[in-house]
Amino acid sequence: MKTANLPSPVSAYVEATNEFNLERFMATFHDDALVNDHRDEFSGKEQIRAWAAREIIGDHVTMKVVNARRLGDHAALKAEVDGDFDKKGLPSPLVLNFYFSVSGDKISGLVIVLDKAKA
Repeated sequence: MKTANLPSPVSAYVEATNEFNLERFMATFHDDALVNDHRDEFSGKEQIRAWAAREIIGDHVTMKVVNARRLGDHAALKAEVDGDFDKKGLPSPLVLNFYFSVSGDKISGLVIVLDKAKA
């Protein structure tokens, strides 16, 4: 699925993730952005960089967007996620929901949760 209808920083987030490009990934976030990944919270670029280097770029995570919608300055997407992480106990395919808040040309907030419909 194409992400053209999404805010540009959200499309860039997906592209940077799939390219394993940490610098491009980080460029999508505001300095004071907040990420919540399955109840773990990362505040500000330093914490987000450490999380992304370890759990996104470091684990070679890929996203195949299966559904996306834009709601003003917010975007929601559902993606099949794969990578080099431990998949023990996880559903296959692993489907996650990503909820983005965008301010200007950067992501200000991101919440990532397991898609219960696929769990």
